[in-house]
This record gives sequence, structure tokens and C-alpha cells, in this order.
Amino acid sequence: MSDAVPAADPQAMAVAVEGASKTFNPGRANEVKALEDIDLDIGQGDFVTLIGPSGCGKSTLLRLIAALIDTTEGSVLVNGKPADAARLDRDYSMVFQRAGLFDWRNVSRNIELPLELMGWKAADRRRRSAEMLDLVKLGEFARHHPAELSGGMQQRVAIARAMSFHPKLLLMDEPFGALDEMTREHMQNELLRIWSETRITVVFVTHSIPEAVFLSTKVVVMSPRPGRIAAVIENDLGERNEATRDDPAFFANVTAVRNALRGGH
Repeated sequence: MSDAVPAADPQAMAVAVEGASKTFNPGRANEVKALEDIDLDIGQGDFVTLIGPSGCGKSTLLRLIAALIDTTEGSVLVNGKPADAARLDRDYSMVFQRAGLFDWRNVSRNIELPLELMGWKAADRRRRSAEMLDLVKLGEFARHHPAELSGGMQQRVAIARAMSFHPKLLLMDEPFGALDEMTREHMQNELLRIWSETRITVVFVTHSIPEAVFLSTKVVVMSPRPGRIAAVIENDLGERNEATRDDPAFFANVTAVRNALRGGH
């Protein structure tokens, strides 16, 4: 009887990256090989963080998954279909470091914007916006404008907007990087609450080791350019709360990620 672990079925994965490489400006003097031979499977409902040194290709990998750029080699499947087809089917949404809200639209109308572009009826847009504001605990700010909100509140609106049209996958590129430490920790707690309530699949780019360990079910450690996957660390800490940050298991996993980043074992 074989003890071999069966290979994951890429059709059943939220994201399946196989042999993916990305070279910018190939054949030119300014050629840059950003990623090389990336294999990565992300299950439905997982919360996966990508971490590595600056320039290692974390955001490039996120953009390959989003089909914002094409692979030079290899393939990317999202929900069992090519990434560009998943983009056209609106299977995913993205949140960036800056909230990117429109100052002339109030909070509710910012959340409604993708629904408006997709042709939702006005009543349905308003109902969905209200649901999302309840999810991010900003219901009383529906008529406020972005300039009247703190940075953390603006990012909660951006998350609400990103999730408004029921995407199956949420891609997040250092969304809390510009926030102060206390606000950042609060936003981490809020994101985990939203994830636990929705079980949307999340792929999250960060430079912070504690943030990666606190948030995710799996930490993907990347090497310096050209980016490769140096380690995949399973991160089973159970339900996360403020006590998690003082748990010995949390510190052990922080150390494991740090060693992987250093090339240790």
C-alpha cells in the first residue's frame, strides 16, 4: 500500500499555479526575471499570506493570479479556469495599500460603484451596500464622504466595496501597510472576523512576519529575485484573538517564518 500523498486536483483549488515564471522586458538590456518556476495550490476558503524581501515578486504573483499581467511560462487557474477567464467572470476582487475611494461619492455610493458598473438595479445596489456596511461595522457612516473617515475606516470601506459583488477570491496587496500599528492590529482583527463570517478565499501580500502569522492558515515564504517559493508553512493557530499574539505557538511560527526568510530550516 502506497503512502504517497495524492496530488491536489487543480480544478478543485481556488488558485492553482503551475510552473509559473515572469520575465519583464525579455531579450532587452533592462530584462528582469521577477518569478521563476512557481508552484502553488490554494484551497477554497484558505487564508494565504505571501511574504518575502522587497522585490521578490509577491505583488507580481498576485497580479498573475488576477490576470493583470500574463505569465512568461507556466499556468494559473482560478476556480478551475484560466486566470483571464476568471477575471472576466469577476471571480475575484482586489484591495490595495491605498483605499482608492472617490471623494465625490459618499461611502454607500463608493461601495455601490462596481455594482453600478455591472448593471445592478438601484434598489439592489442600495440593499447590498447596506449589507456590506453592516459586515464592516460602518452602517452609521453610509452618507459620509471618504475625507471624513480615518485611514482604517477607509480601508474597511474598500474591503466592503471589493466584496460587494460576491467574489469567490479576495486578493490583498499590503492593504494595511500605510496604517499605524494600533490601527493595523485592529484591521487585522476585523479582517479575520469578516473572513470567518464569509469564508472567502484570501491571498494577502505583506512584509510583516507577525501579520502573516496572525492572519493566515498558510504562510508562503518567497526568496529574493527571481522569486521562488522557499517554504510553505502551515499555520494552524485555531481561532485568532488578542491572546493569540502572546501564544507560544504564535511565536514559534513567527520564528519558523523568519528562519525560512533567512534560508534556515
